Amino acid sequence: MKRTHLPLNALRVFDAAARHLSFTRAADELAVTPAAVGQQIRALEDLLGVVLFRRTSKGLELTEEAGAGLAALRTGFLHFEDAVQAMQAGQSSHVYTIAAPREFVAAWLAPRLAQFRAANPQVRYVLVDGEMTDFTEANLDLAVRWTDGPGDLEGVPLGTAEWVVVGEGDWIGWPGDPTPGEEEGAEAASEDAKPPVTVSDAGQALVAALAGMGKARVPALLAAQEGLAAEPCRRGYWLVAPLPQWRQKKVKALVAALTE
Repeated sequence: MKRTHLPLNALRVFDAAARHLSFTRAADELAVTPAAVGQQIRALEDLLGVVLFRRTSKGLELTEEAGAGLAALRTGFLHFEDAVQAMQAGQSSHVYTIAAPREFVAAWLAPRLAQFRAANPQVRYVLVDGEMTDFTEANLDLAVRWTDGPGDLEGVPLGTAEWVVVGEGDWIGWPGDPTPGEEEGAEAASEDAKPPVTVSDAGQALVAALAGMGKARVPALLAAQEGLAAEPCRRGYWLVAPLPQWRQKKVKALVAALTE
């Protein structure tokens, strides 16, 4: 019988029935009906071509064929449990690999990661620069992205989706605000109307504005200056991960800490 064709559910039912020598008590353990236990046992007997139980005046008894395979079956289930625990140990690892824009790490994320580690000294971080880093290739647990939602991933917003204008003079453009000074959703600016200074990310836009190169519209979470008027923004910083990572206990713990 091929390994992929092993009737694991029926074998699990057989193990319970063999331990209790009762279909009723096995059904209680497995949260099914006694009839369902009987069906699984009959299907397993048909598949194996042997009788597994016989009824006597004393109750249910195992046949010799059933007894011959029971010890190996239970050893196999113990190995299954060991395998599951080994996989869960990986989920309970205290190493977090996180991709995030460099400027966001400096302005918002790093202090909160430090606070989480102060409460959990065993935690270690691997921080990867770049919000669009591939989860599989980089073996990421979480990523922070400047976007209008989680897309195909699971995610939660970090802070409020707002931005502010920093500096004075001509506009400084960056990919997250390709047409500065225009309302979101407006048509792209013509070549002549493009900003005289263009940088690669919000962090560079902020640095350029603070250096006097012009004014930039940047996420409010990045700007530490007081008195700036914040405006609603369609995009925001999102903490995202594929569903399998999102379900991990260690990821849930960090997400809870970052979104308090």
